[in-house]
Amino acid sequence: MRRNKFPLENDQPVNWSVFLQLIPYLGEFKSRVVLALLCLVGAKLAAVGMPFILKHVVDDLNLKQPTELLLVVPLALILAYGLLRLFSVLAGEIRDTLFGRVTERAMRRLGLSVFEHLHRLDLDFHLNRQTGGLSRDIERGTTGIGFLMRFMVFNIVPTLLEIALVVGLLFYQYGFSFAAVILSSVVAYVWFSVKATHWRTRYVREVNQADSSTNSRAIDSLLNYETVKYFNNESYEAKRYDQDLADWEQARRKNRLSLFVLNGGQALVIATAMTTMMWLAASQVAKGHMSIGDFVLINAFTMQIFMPLNFLGFVYREIRGALANIENLFILLDKTPSINDKPDCQDLVVSKGRIEFCQVDFHYRPDRPILRNLNFVIESGQRVAVVGDSGAGKSTLVKLLFRFYDVSQGSILVDGQDIRDVSQQSLRKAMGIVPQDTVLFNDTLFENVHYARPDASEEEVKQAIRLAHLQQFVESLPDGYQTMVGERGLKLSGGEKQRVAIARVILKRPPILLFDEATSSLDSQSEGAILSALRSVAKGHTSLVIAHRLSTIVDADNILVMQQGQIVEQGSHLELLAANGHYARLWQIQQQEEQEVTP
Repeated sequence: MRRNKFPLENDQPVNWSVFLQLIPYLGEFKSRVVLALLCLVGAKLAAVGMPFILKHVVDDLNLKQPTELLLVVPLALILAYGLLRLFSVLAGEIRDTLFGRVTERAMRRLGLSVFEHLHRLDLDFHLNRQTGGLSRDIERGTTGIGFLMRFMVFNIVPTLLEIALVVGLLFYQYGFSFAAVILSSVVAYVWFSVKATHWRTRYVREVNQADSSTNSRAIDSLLNYETVKYFNNESYEAKRYDQDLADWEQARRKNRLSLFVLNGGQALVIATAMTTMMWLAASQVAKGHMSIGDFVLINAFTMQIFMPLNFLGFVYREIRGALANIENLFILLDKTPSINDKPDCQDLVVSKGRIEFCQVDFHYRPDRPILRNLNFVIESGQRVAVVGDSGAGKSTLVKLLFRFYDVSQGSILVDGQDIRDVSQQSLRKAMGIVPQDTVLFNDTLFENVHYARPDASEEEVKQAIRLAHLQQFVESLPDGYQTMVGERGLKLSGGEKQRVAIARVILKRPPILLFDEATSSLDSQSEGAILSALRSVAKGHTSLVIAHRLSTIVDADNILVMQQGQIVEQGSHLELLAANGHYARLWQIQQQEEQEVTP
């Protein structure tokens, strides 16, 4: 039997506090909200008044011997009925138009808040997220917020107001029995709708979860298109996607059947109430206690009250669904980043660019240490390289410098300032990086370089491209600088993407430069040219180079050799070779490999 992938949260309480969180978003257009409320009240008063006009029209037309004067009165009443109906519709339209601006602005503000909040969350959150599911959660959540604001404020509340007015008028005009039937049917309808909707919310969640899972699976597979092709796993991916679609299909079927039960029960309550009201009214007319106009009025009131009541059931169902949709959105908003600026933090002031790691320990999990008692200094203007086996903790140094994570113990200082005491924005502004895996935006090549400094001029961007030895490549492209690089830069080779990353750093020109295996995707000829350009750009800048190819860092001022999170050797290239230790063995292995490759 297949395991149910979706947890059933039938008894999970609804987070009604969402409505309180929406109030600030209504404050931006107070005058619009007030005018919309006035239109709402006017429309409801007009709607309640129409059945009374209809009653008098019928009674006047039902006279045995109508005179010319008596014929004029029904015509005037008919005209008044038409004007009231027109006013009711126009007031409703004006209300929706006025409040539409409020809703759209609130959705915009909320969407921006979520976007900014996601960028504030730490790297660990983004490493564990699924982009497709996250984007759908955000989309459904913001749409759900818009739905709640429109329908809760301008549909449910006025509908309840109209029900109260009609019940009061029926009680005043026709006695307890008519009012009791309407009130009891409304209570029964609302009770059944609440219970049945609460019961079927579990199926709404199943559909949403299946939808997110299916979307995430498709996006993940398409983003890894080349990997799928490398391993001939098209059928395997299709099978997994079809499994998710099967779960989605089953969830949709359950949701559809539960909706049938809900609609059927609501229809039964409405039919029973309307039949009872018509029977009571007909009995009173037959006994001579009521006129034909009264019968028409009660019939009109009954239909009028059940039309919004039926809509109230739909709105409540949708509100339950919307609340289920925005749960994940508010969970996102409730997440707090683990890396925060201190309340009294100052901007980083870089005078020399001196970097110091003081007794740094770091771990992702306490039982798995990554760095242990790390101590080293990069003096102003120095070029320090870090080498070591895979998993030694080299790239972690870059993440700590950018404060994607905070050290577990110890401190990292830039010009004597603990990076935890300065703002993250100023810290990252002072550093530029050429990462090992360069990810580009699905935009033009020019804009991807320009991204490093949006206020840079066109000539500055082109100059950076020339210094990164990208000019010849750009000139070979039909669209030149306006060439689209594809999603995540898939249209460019690894070396071309790294040159774009180098051009970005050249354009940014920060005082501190970080290179995480920056030339790993370049051929030997290109590597030499790029290294020459990097050395030129790095003059007068503090540089930390994470290197795999030892040949690229032989001229470094200091080389740190890491093993299992610790520095086991350090010194210049010649000093480390003379020591005949770990670095010397790595050098010999790489030299041998290069000789075997060279024909």
